Amino acid sequence: MAMDSNTGGEEFGIGWFLSIKTTLGDEFEGQIITFDKASNILVLQEGSKTRPRRNIRLLKANHIKEFTLLGQGEDPLDINNCYVDLNSVQAKEESAIRQADVEAERIGVGVSNEAQIIFDALSKT
Repeated sequence: MAMDSNTGGEEFGIGWFLSIKTTLGDEFEGQIITFDKASNILVLQEGSKTRPRRNIRLLKANHIKEFTLLGQGEDPLDINNCYVDLNSVQAKEESAIRQADVEAERIGVGVSNEAQIIFDALSKT
């Protein structure tokens, strides 16, 4: 995967482990999941296989001050080694959709903004 000119034109591969220092002073290590050339965003997975929870970090490539290649691992999104609990993600999505439906039902049709604000305040009590 190609990075922009701010990273010296280096080529990186999915699954590689990097130590990164950003222009904002952050330092962290992560594994490359993907790079979106159109938006110049690098998607990294922080954490290790021994920990059940990991963070996903989206980083604009032009915010990388310097980096060190730590090694190469397997594709983090390989279906056999996928660490994303799809059932949990789907449950959260369904919950968010139900919540959005409930909130949408509270919006009055043909009422003034002031009346809607009053209704929203009363529905919280």
